[in-house]
Amino acid sequence: MRSRSLLWGGVLAGLLALVSAAAPWLAQNDPDEQLDPAAASYRPPGTRLEAVRLADGTWRLADRIERTPDGLRIERLGRTEVLPAGRVLNLTPDGVADHRFYLLGSDKFGRDLWARMLWGGRISLAAGLLAAVLSLVLGVAIGSAAALGGRRIDTVLMRIVDAFLSLPYIPLLVTLSALFRPDTVALVFILAASAWMTISRLVRAELLSLKEREFILAAHAIGLGPFAVFWRHLLPNAFTPVLIQSMLLVGQLILAESGLSFLGMGVQPPTATWGNLAAEGRESISWAWWLATFPGAAISIAVIAFNLLGDGLRDALDPRTR
Repeated sequence: MRSRSLLWGGVLAGLLALVSAAAPWLAQNDPDEQLDPAAASYRPPGTRLEAVRLADGTWRLADRIERTPDGLRIERLGRTEVLPAGRVLNLTPDGVADHRFYLLGSDKFGRDLWARMLWGGRISLAAGLLAAVLSLVLGVAIGSAAALGGRRIDTVLMRIVDAFLSLPYIPLLVTLSALFRPDTVALVFILAASAWMTISRLVRAELLSLKEREFILAAHAIGLGPFAVFWRHLLPNAFTPVLIQSMLLVGQLILAESGLSFLGMGVQPPTATWGNLAAEGRESISWAWWLATFPGAAISIAVIAFNLLGDGLRDALDPRTR
């Protein structure tokens, strides 16, 4: 069971990261492309449209086309239109050279949901991972200073941590986002600033339990300085539970970023994230179910993946479970 959690969590998280990183190659269409919104809006998954490029630089997306001796006949928006050959730039003997395929459907502006999910996944995953790394750095620094800096420093720092922990998490995020109206970089700092407290308490507790152990006292006895003892002995032995907590935190931060973007207080459109993609689909959920369903499923899979990864790491690295 332990290996299964670690395996499935690693596979799911790695697959999400790999697919998002490969967005430039996996997405056939530009995520912000709006060739013909009138014809391409709210197309269900699996739709293929023929793309006709006109001499004036515009495009026509058609459900069906037919090559004629003088040009092209297209069926678009329930009507038939005849285009002379001189107006069509991408004409071929069989029809036209271009098409658009909407694997997961399209939104109200005719944008490809598959492409937007791939590029949006890069932002959602990167925001969660980077915010977790910043939380880890800040939490380790403050927790270590509290555990090793003496009683007064410990008291001051832990009261600061208590003050942050006393603030409701979601209202704190909403308030910070409403004040700063963040871009992607600012959102990462906001997420990290609201998530380091648990790690700092965990680091403090681990270091307090370790610093009186015999091997730490022996390291001091042989003349190692405080920084060397911390870097070589204390931090490596305290890092396992901190790493596990960080993996669990990634899923929480991805969910928090998605929630803020869903509420319109995270990354702003037209930049895509899984959260604002789900928000864009909530108004059309009854007839365009794919717009909210697929981004919501991606968020759920990401959170489950990192939770499984954290649980698997805990079971694999904690000797008490063996």
